[in-house]
Amino acid sequence: MDNKKWFKEAQFGMMMHFGLYSLLGGEWNGECMSYIGEWAQSYFRIPNKEYHKLAKVFNPIYFNADEWIKLAKDAGMKYFVITTKHHDGFALFKSNVSKFNVVDATPFGRDIIAEIAQACRKYDMKLGLYYSQSIDWSHPDGNGGTEEQPVNMFNMPWGNEWDFPDNSKKDYTRCFEQKIRPQVKEILTNYGDIALIWFDTPLGIPEWCSKELYDMVKKYQPNCLINSRIGNGKCDYTSAGDNVIPDDNKGDMLYESPITLNDTWGFKPTDQHWKSAQRVVEIKDHLNERGVNLLLNVGPDGLGRIPARSVEILKEVGKILKERR
Repeated sequence: MDNKKWFKEAQFGMMMHFGLYSLLGGEWNGECMSYIGEWAQSYFRIPNKEYHKLAKVFNPIYFNADEWIKLAKDAGMKYFVITTKHHDGFALFKSNVSKFNVVDATPFGRDIIAEIAQACRKYDMKLGLYYSQSIDWSHPDGNGGTEEQPVNMFNMPWGNEWDFPDNSKKDYTRCFEQKIRPQVKEILTNYGDIALIWFDTPLGIPEWCSKELYDMVKKYQPNCLINSRIGNGKCDYTSAGDNVIPDDNKGDMLYESPITLNDTWGFKPTDQHWKSAQRVVEIKDHLNERGVNLLLNVGPDGLGRIPARSVEILKEVGKILKERR
């Protein structure tokens, strides 16, 4: 099937934010964060020497790729997007570029992305891989935003300014060449067919970096779609802003809205603001009628369990959609 045709017809996918931040659940030293859980290191300004200790206890013994993908399938979803590396720099795959990965740095020792890829093939689910190509708090030259926008709306720095405070010494080109480019090549070449690459937060990334990533994706995965968050307009489809629900019809455009099931992306047990199954279906209908896919996010806990409330809602969504057929 034509790569753009499948995306247009898919209409519904699952996103999964999973990593070391899943262990923290939005809490650090007796304090609960008010922001999204996967930004815990920046919110609390946790030094790498402390944050990286989480890898030593990251052991999601209840992670089951088959269960995750089957849940998405039963909910009526057609593709699955998972964080291979988020802003903290920790990789959920075996990387020869950085030992800060799930195989080399944790007691779990298994390549989570490999198991997800295998389960996607088993259940005929399209595989999408998220990769944070600009922000990397574990690297001294990770992108720190721009002079005009050094912090986000919650006054949290885009880059790691608590370990590496001298922005004048930072050169994102070094991060790109030492880690970003070779790791993207790893995920493009080690996991079979990839339906889409989901880049994120390109604030301040040079145009040549976006172009080089785009060209590399097309070299190794010619049929792989690339989202707009690669930056500088080098994309195949548009990712709306987080939790943005467009009202206008997108026509023949390839368009997607990433929406959270509660308010956070990474696991955060204090966030119980769940969307009901009926509300999820309403959002899906609203978007699909306008030519927009719904990419619905859930965040597993540090043991690899999808929260029970998430499971209940997704099963109910699947039931509602099945009854329509």
